[in-house]
Amino acid sequence: MEASSWFLRVLVVVILRGTVFLNNGGVVEASHEVYMEYQSVSAVELNHLHRTGFHFQPKRHWINDPNGPMYYNGIYHFFYQYNPKGAVWGNIVWAHSVSTDLINWKPLPPAIYPSKPFDQYGTWSGSATILPGNKPIILYTGIIDKNNTQVQNYAIPANYSDPYLQKWIKPNNNPLVFPVGVNKTAFRDPTTAWFGKDGHWRILVGGRRKHRGMAHLYRSRDFMKWTKAQHPLHSSAMTGMWECPDFYPVSLDSENGLEVSVIEGNIKHVLKVSLDETRYEYYTIGKYFSKIDKYVPDNTSVDSWAGLRYDYGNFYASKTFFDCGKNRRILWGWANESDNSIEDVKKGWAGIQTIPRKAWLDKSEKQLVQWPVEELETLRRRKVHLSNQKLNLGDHVEIKEITAAQADVEVTFSFPSLDKAEAFDPSWVNMDAQELCKHKGSTVQGGVGPFGLLTLASQHLEEYTPVFFRVFKAKDNHVVLMCSDATSSSLKKKLYKPSFAGFVNVDLAENELSLRSLIDNSVVESFGAGGKTCITSRVYPTLAVFKDAHLYVFNNGTETVTVENLDAWSMNYPLMN
Repeated sequence: MEASSWFLRVLVVVILRGTVFLNNGGVVEASHEVYMEYQSVSAVELNHLHRTGFHFQPKRHWINDPNGPMYYNGIYHFFYQYNPKGAVWGNIVWAHSVSTDLINWKPLPPAIYPSKPFDQYGTWSGSATILPGNKPIILYTGIIDKNNTQVQNYAIPANYSDPYLQKWIKPNNNPLVFPVGVNKTAFRDPTTAWFGKDGHWRILVGGRRKHRGMAHLYRSRDFMKWTKAQHPLHSSAMTGMWECPDFYPVSLDSENGLEVSVIEGNIKHVLKVSLDETRYEYYTIGKYFSKIDKYVPDNTSVDSWAGLRYDYGNFYASKTFFDCGKNRRILWGWANESDNSIEDVKKGWAGIQTIPRKAWLDKSEKQLVQWPVEELETLRRRKVHLSNQKLNLGDHVEIKEITAAQADVEVTFSFPSLDKAEAFDPSWVNMDAQELCKHKGSTVQGGVGPFGLLTLASQHLEEYTPVFFRVFKAKDNHVVLMCSDATSSSLKKKLYKPSFAGFVNVDLAENELSLRSLIDNSVVESFGAGGKTCITSRVYPTLAVFKDAHLYVFNNGTETVTVENLDAWSMNYPLMN
């Protein structure tokens, strides 16, 4: 459920296991609250107080899922769900922007919008595939009736010689895939297609059977006639609706990305799903048996709500693509607002996309690693450096001479010993990281930690968003907790201010931990231990804004911590739509 729904009910609705019960007695499957009174209220003036500086967003109005990103003839194409008429969900079209560097973006006319009987009630999320002959094609979910029946459609460029692919057409032989033998209101978000040795294309479509999440598999020889496989590629009990599935190979030999049709060699596969019930994303790493079209996750992570996540914060509906220009897999994710819909209408915009990330398989083969694309560094301006700074219990040292409200910070912390690490209470085993962070916040004195950054902080710390580590001693190893805690981020009362957190699977043999945080006015996007654990927080300070925002390194543990190296940059504004 989105945070906005905690504070506002324009319609009388109740969310129960992903189903919206409307006050007219109807029942529809939905991922978003529907605010009929607000979805077409166009923004006249924009409130820039919390608007981001270098994260992707259009000039105004609502955005959500990234759709069909691709690299085509030297240009990056990015599509996304967009409401051209207002700052809440509704009137959704496929907006379209292009770039040569993933940072500076030029807006184009919407690529897809409701206009045909097979999508007259909605053009929802999907993916792009480059077909033989270097011809891109989009697969997307269309809503065909008031009962929320979902079908899978396609669109193609009107002119392949147009470098920007500005116009897309939807041929009349749509839909390509009907919801036969599946839940017709839980059947959406087709993946990028991959090509098998048997001459068949394959796609996945997210679904749900009762309370079992499903990755429905379809095959086609010509990309036009699709047949549903007898069994899903994978499913998992008690996980609810699987939205925005993504399925792709990762190399065991390098950090380079792979095209989705690579199905053999020294590789593993990643299956990611967005869970409608939790509004978080989960992924597993495993083996794809292409001859029988079955995916089996490794037993190194949980295949359910307690499993691995790309990001342990405000991050959803992500999509990856293979960037053949630089041989890397790029990951996009949507970070929605944490204020309420009334505030979104007032400010005239809602939603951002996180910074594009390069993703690859960790050497342990147990998880992915993510890192902001290198092109982001072109926005770095004024730099400050700090080294060999000792932090004793209670210390916080300000990082000055940069724009703390819009910054890129990389820091490495060290500690001489782990002897003072707190004992990891066995009762915490059943407590997820977020609950543990809430219990052991940045002001709760520890042994080794908490230490890290105080971002978007006011001068006297009435407001601050800490991003920090805390090290515990378990029976046979050390447990590292990483938190991005919005509890004290704002003096505003009616806000969703969670203690986001994740555990970090890292070797502490060198007694060091690294952290990178991208701070951008209302978002703090953080990468722990070189990108092993990532957390995105949306925050809305009232004092720590613009020039009144401050940045500190801190330590509230009894063990002295040293800032070995810290580099921080003010971040410039890209050309943004």
